[in-house]
Order: sequence, then structure tokens, then C-alpha cells
Amino acid sequence: MNKNRLEAFSDGVLAIVITIMVLELHVPAEPTWPALLHELPTLLSYLLSFIYVGIYWNNHHHMLHLAGRINGTVLWANLHLLFWLSLVPFTTRWMNDAGLAEVPVLVYGLNLLLAAIAYYILKSTLIRQQGRGGALDEAMGQDWKGKGSPALYIAGMLLSLVNPLFGIAVYTVVAAIWLIPDRRVERFISHP
Repeated sequence: MNKNRLEAFSDGVLAIVITIMVLELHVPAEPTWPALLHELPTLLSYLLSFIYVGIYWNNHHHMLHLAGRINGTVLWANLHLLFWLSLVPFTTRWMNDAGLAEVPVLVYGLNLLLAAIAYYILKSTLIRQQGRGGALDEAMGQDWKGKGSPALYIAGMLLSLVNPLFGIAVYTVVAAIWLIPDRRVERFISHP
């Protein structure tokens, strides 16, 4: 099967996820700096979630660039990833509405963990279809960020039981690690 429909559908879902998140933002009650400052935690959690969705969109794009053709297993693995990403607005909102309470911050981390696992499954499915030593397998290499992120999410979840801000700090560190552009696919295309 051709991958164009999968890419277009995924782009559409992620655009809707971002739209839902921005619609959850509330305009300050008053036209003052203190009123805007009151909304700052919500704006920062939106920013973190927006960055995460952007990271997934970017890496999904790179990964599919080398994927070639797809099959039904890849379609289901991709839907699995999109399911967890579609919950990001819900977990972000819950975290905001609860004032960064322990359980919502932990569930936000669980959402991030399950999205990371789903991404790994999609990547593994694409590599398995293409075969070891294929373009995607070669470009992905050791993938230390992909292997280390789940451990960091679990650490963030556990730390959120101590203090939810510690969990948020760890989730922010993981986003910062991934925010540094992953150029493996681009390097592979330039120098196969």
C-alpha cells in the first residue's frame, strides 16, 4: 500500500489535537498583566504539550519518509500511536484543572509513556516490514533517545508522587532532549 493516505490522516489527526489544545486555553478574566500571569501555568502546560505533539509529528514525518510502502499492521500501529496522542489534550486539561495535582501529573506522564511505546511499536513494525539493514533500520541506528525516554517518563511519574513539579520537570527534560533536532534520517538521505 502507498503511505500517502497514512501520512495525510496522521497530519490531520495531529492538527486536530493541537486545535483542541488551543481551544482549551481561556482568555484572562481581566485585561491586566496579573490576570495573564494567573493563566501562565495553563499556557506553559499547553506549550509543553504542543512541543510534544510537534516532536511526534516531526519524527513521524522523518520515519515515514524512509518507510516505503506500508501494510495493515503498520496502519494499526499508526492508529495505536494516534490514539495515545489524541489523549494529550485530555491529560493536559486535567493536569491544568487540578492545579498540577499528583494523580493528573502522573497520568500525563503515563500518557507520554504510552505514546512513546506506541511510537516504538510503529518504528519496529516499519523496520520489520522493510527488513533489517533497510533504510529505516540503518537511519535509526542505536536510538538512545527512543530507548531512554520511557525510563525517564517512569522516573517522572514516580517523582510526581513526591512532588508533581518534579514530574513536570522530568517531562520537560525529555521534551528538551527531543527538541534538539534528530538528523539521523536527513544524514542517511544525504549520505546513504
